[in-house]
Amino acid sequence: MNQFRKGTRLALAMTICGLLLSCAEPADNAAKSTEEKSENQKPKIALIMKSLANDFFSTMAKGAESHQQQHGDEYELVVNGIKDERDLSRQVALVEEMVASGVDAIVIAPADSKALVPALRRAREAGVVVINIDNKLDQEILEAEKIEIPFVGPDNKLGAKKVGDYLAKQLKAGDEVIVLEGIRTSFNGTQRRLGFEEAMKAADIKIADSQSAQWEMSMANTLALSMLSEHPKVKAILAANDSMALGALAAVKNNGKAGDVLIVGFDNIAAVQQAIKDGQILATADQHGDQLAVYGIEYALNLLKDPQAKLEDRETPVDLVTAEVLK
Repeated sequence: MNQFRKGTRLALAMTICGLLLSCAEPADNAAKSTEEKSENQKPKIALIMKSLANDFFSTMAKGAESHQQQHGDEYELVVNGIKDERDLSRQVALVEEMVASGVDAIVIAPADSKALVPALRRAREAGVVVINIDNKLDQEILEAEKIEIPFVGPDNKLGAKKVGDYLAKQLKAGDEVIVLEGIRTSFNGTQRRLGFEEAMKAADIKIADSQSAQWEMSMANTLALSMLSEHPKVKAILAANDSMALGALAAVKNNGKAGDVLIVGFDNIAAVQQAIKDGQILATADQHGDQLAVYGIEYALNLLKDPQAKLEDRETPVDLVTAEVLK
């Protein structure tokens, strides 16, 4: 009887052991499969831009999409933009939505240099790689939030000075000009204004008025009409982006001063290229919008491959564009 019980117990133990082993094998395989899937899964990168109504950002989006199509085996891309460049709350919401959706990296052209920093800090805390393009985030706010976010983009002050210097050669000392600024809380807007001012000061040209048209064409048109009426001796308008330059061009035409008031811009969008060829706008700056997001995406991919890599800003080209260049 005891021998029978021993045999029964042994058989039962072997059965249980077999069951445990058979259960453990699929579990181990499942874990292995999940690990392999995680390793083979392509990273997802979100590009978050400013207003897609601005040709500069639609060009940026096309450049990024073209790059992704050429490197489809390397990463997935999600492209986002906001209604207009003042819609800060929507851009903050986009950052939060992209983090919640599980993206691996965010490449962002912030609508405001300060307001987006807390949302981007939260993205970093969630393990998302963040690359700042186009408009540099405020360094003091970054330090206050205790995060590092590398900037990839041009020297906006240098680009604006190149444009301003070229304009100055067409004017003479003592002439008056007006400036249409971008959003004043944006780093790139401030830097472009400073570049314009530096060029005008060096040439002894007076800035009769300087106001923010918030990057918008319609607002630039309205402001330029008012400023031209208030300062009838103005010889030129310096616009901190090409959308505002086009608004200024419409104002000059409506004011009956086409050909008498020179206009310069910044961004090198297609419509301004044509206006330069037609002799309606004097010059602009090309910060290579079709490649700017690509530079940021490539940096993000490098950081995803090497999370311990040093975070450093990367300066990208900015070039003067005139009728001679476009021939």
